[in-house]
Amino acid sequence: MDAEITYLKLKNIALQEFPDVVVSASILRGPLNVAKSLRLFFIDNSFLEIWITDKKYSYHWQRADGKIYRHDNAPHKKHKHIKTFPKHFHFGSEDTVKESKIADNPEIAIRDFMNFVRENL
Repeated sequence: MDAEITYLKLKNIALQEFPDVVVSASILRGPLNVAKSLRLFFIDNSFLEIWITDKKYSYHWQRADGKIYRHDNAPHKKHKHIKTFPKHFHFGSEDTVKESKIADNPEIAIRDFMNFVRENL
C-alpha cells in the first residue's frame, strides 16, 4: 500500500464530501518527506488524525473538551474481551472501550467515521 496515495484519497473524500465540518486537511510527513498520517481540522477546532500501515490503523478524533474517539486495531491485551478484538473503539476516553465495526477499507472507514463526527459536532 502506498501511504501517499491512500492519504491523498482520504483527504479528497474529507474535503469534497464533508465540507460542512472539515476546515482543512494536511498530510503530515516524517523523515525523507514520507507521508506518515493525515490530519483533518474541524469547525469546532478539534481534529482527526488517521494513521494507516499495511496491518495497523488508527482514526483518532481529539476534541477541544479533551474527549477522544478512536477506532484502532492495536492488539492491547486488556481489550481481549471485546468481541471485535483487536479492533476496538475508544468512546470518549482511553478507558471506555467498545466493539469497533469500522470497515477495513480506508475509503469506507473514513466516510463512516466522518458521519460519526458530523453527528457529534
